[in-house]
Amino acid sequence: MAQKNKTDESQPSVSVHTLKGMYENYFLDYASYVILERAVPSIEDGLKPVQRRILHAMKEMDDGRFHKVANIIGQTMQYHPHGDAAIGDALVKLGQRDLLIDTQGNWGDTRTGDSAAASRYIEARLTKFALDVAFNKDTTEWQLSYDGRKNEPINLPMKFPLLLAQGVEGIAVGLSTKIMPHNVGELIKASIKILEDKKFVLYPDFSTGGSIDVSDYSNGKRGGKILVRAKIEKQDKNTLIITELPYGITTSSLIDSIVKANDKGKIKIKKIVDNTAAEVEIVIDLASGVSPDLTIDALYAFTNCAISISPNACVIVDNKPLFLAVNEILRLSTERTKELLRQELEIKKADLEQKWHNASLEKIFIEKRVYHEIEECETWEMVLATIDTEMRRYIADPGEKTKSGDQRLMLKRPFSQDDILRLTEIKIKRISKFNTFKADELLQQLINDIEQTVYDLKHLTEFAIHYFEELYEKYGTINPRKTEITSFESIDVVQVAANNVKLYANLKEGFIGWGLKKDEEIRECSDLDDIIGFKKDGSFRVSKIGEKVFMGENLLHVDVWKKGDDRTTYNMIYLDGASGKAMAKRFNVKAITRDKDYDLTKGSKGSKVLYLTANPNGESETVRVQLSPSSRAKKKVFEFDFDHLDIKGRGSQGNILTKYPVRKIEQLEVGQSTLGALNLWVDEVSGRINTDERGLHLGEFDTGDLIIALYSDGTYVLHNPDPVLKVEMNQLLHVAKLDEDTVITAVHYDGEKDWTMVKRFQIETSSLDEKVYFIREHSRSKLLFATTQSDVEIEYYLIDKKKKEFWTVELDEFIDVKGWKAMGNRLTTKQIRGIKVLTSDADPTTENDVAGENGYKAGDTIELDL
Repeated sequence: MAQKNKTDESQPSVSVHTLKGMYENYFLDYASYVILERAVPSIEDGLKPVQRRILHAMKEMDDGRFHKVANIIGQTMQYHPHGDAAIGDALVKLGQRDLLIDTQGNWGDTRTGDSAAASRYIEARLTKFALDVAFNKDTTEWQLSYDGRKNEPINLPMKFPLLLAQGVEGIAVGLSTKIMPHNVGELIKASIKILEDKKFVLYPDFSTGGSIDVSDYSNGKRGGKILVRAKIEKQDKNTLIITELPYGITTSSLIDSIVKANDKGKIKIKKIVDNTAAEVEIVIDLASGVSPDLTIDALYAFTNCAISISPNACVIVDNKPLFLAVNEILRLSTERTKELLRQELEIKKADLEQKWHNASLEKIFIEKRVYHEIEECETWEMVLATIDTEMRRYIADPGEKTKSGDQRLMLKRPFSQDDILRLTEIKIKRISKFNTFKADELLQQLINDIEQTVYDLKHLTEFAIHYFEELYEKYGTINPRKTEITSFESIDVVQVAANNVKLYANLKEGFIGWGLKKDEEIRECSDLDDIIGFKKDGSFRVSKIGEKVFMGENLLHVDVWKKGDDRTTYNMIYLDGASGKAMAKRFNVKAITRDKDYDLTKGSKGSKVLYLTANPNGESETVRVQLSPSSRAKKKVFEFDFDHLDIKGRGSQGNILTKYPVRKIEQLEVGQSTLGALNLWVDEVSGRINTDERGLHLGEFDTGDLIIALYSDGTYVLHNPDPVLKVEMNQLLHVAKLDEDTVITAVHYDGEKDWTMVKRFQIETSSLDEKVYFIREHSRSKLLFATTQSDVEIEYYLIDKKKKEFWTVELDEFIDVKGWKAMGNRLTTKQIRGIKVLTSDADPTTENDVAGENGYKAGDTIELDL
């Protein structure tokens, strides 16, 4: 018979737990921990917990000497629940900021990305600045450490906006923070302005230097951004030097980005060398024929020489993450500093009052000979009771007023049992040598200190201002601003991109691209360019260049197309398929939709292009038209000048050229621009040539005109009047439009002959964008004065036997125009010390006269240092 199974009652019952809701709670707990305890700093002291524990541990160890970082890490582990690696990394970052920690040994380099040596080899201690602003055990709130063995600060009593001085970056769960570092001196001055209720502005400052555009900074709030650039100097026409880095970029990462841009053909360099030591120095050798100015713009456009940073100021306020503006963070920090100063004053006041009370008790006890009253006391209790009775006679009555001149010493508050015990511990030797005069001096000094402290409490704002002023005197000028605040011109990446590919075209099959190397080469261009292609059927299309791009069969003309180009003009004659008439038109192509076909004819079937040219400056032209021999026209050959046509939009139908069949059209001559001369300006700060009327007007430029720039090193440079040109402003004396009658007048010192010379010459060279020396290339040779103006009279002076001798000369009459290689005529065998422009054919404020930092204008006196 089968036995029935029974449940074993002795076996424990199994409880079932559902997972519903558990992960949600765990995630919130984890997210809160990461936000509050690891990634986001506190508004009170600007520190993350690990940083706060490091500084607290260093303060406990502080004896004025350096400590091994390994020992500091071990001390910090008493408070921080994470491993030594996390503490070590945080300590190194604090030390590299060079604000709170003095370092000794190899702490790495933020500029190069080199890491610090092992913790056993490097040492650290707190700076005087940290000891002054970050610690005060009396105003510190304490909590138990993670294991309950130690007390650690909840927040350090930071009397300085450390959060904004150091900057911070952290990633938590669901949010992040990124606050830029600021200049210590500027922060202190801004705090003073807050206390004075004045307006202030605050912008980042980086230890790596560089320049910064803060036009979209938005006080560091979410959604704002800053643009940061490296400092690039042009050593000569073939060499660039990077001397300062953008924030957060190392020399190695910067070099990598430059090499990648070169490999992609965005820039053209020959070699790059990192010579960084005490100062950053990255030397870039340019390829032959490459413009250094365009290369600088290309470096900003395609490499880490320019970066965009998006600040995101998130801080912990009352145990909650808040997104604040930088100026609001500074206000909160300044108010906290003011509150900490108030607490310190209250503590100081209480301490001074206690000292006064103790000194008063001792003085009364000795002067009033209270110790004599205890001679007959037989027990300790009687001694204490006697002292208590005698001393009570000297407690001031709150309602009693002291008469004028009453010098009686009265206690301001009741005394305690501890006070009585302290009196019984006074030794006979101290009583016998008691000096009433010194005791009165001490009491008066304590009274003065108490009164001053009370005054400071009543005038707390003024006291806080004085505190910040003293802080500025000690630390505000140690590190001046390193990052230049400026505004950046927007860089058109298409304009500055190097011509890194060649454009080829198979006109018959309709393909273009850089990969068609067996077909017709059109020109060099950038892989960012747009290409326009005109077809025989009278349509055109614009497409992005690629390795092989189909534009449509039977192409007539292919070239690079620039958006908004209102100078390039197309002259076209086409056959209208419906009427059989030949139509002529002139048009621009300013804006399009990529990869879309546009019809330039009336759209009739059988329409086709008979003649098409592209003219970069709107030039007109004259063509010879031959009609079909079988046509009924009386005149079968005639000339047509496109100058008679207006330039219209691409959709215009054009004018009737002839109603008879056309056999052939050929070009006779190219005319002048019909758009009028191109007005150009030069930005006197950046040297950028532009058509936006920004800067000083250079003049109207037509076909064949050039720009000439004169420099104080005795060179000139010729440029095509290109709206994207950038004129070198360093040592610039004069920049102007060059015509066939331009004469350069120069006064220069010949280092070989030790003579001061005058020469006048016309431009005979034709090379563009290259410096041409027109004085002797000698180490002591120097250009003293140069201009393109005529009828110039100058006054110069010499120093002979410590006396100034003044002379005047009309330069046009002093020497005739000679060849550009001639040294000129001798003005004097002595070195002249100064030149003053007396007269010229142009007003001193002429808009054609652009001067650099060494520029000369009529009426100016030029002091020369030879």
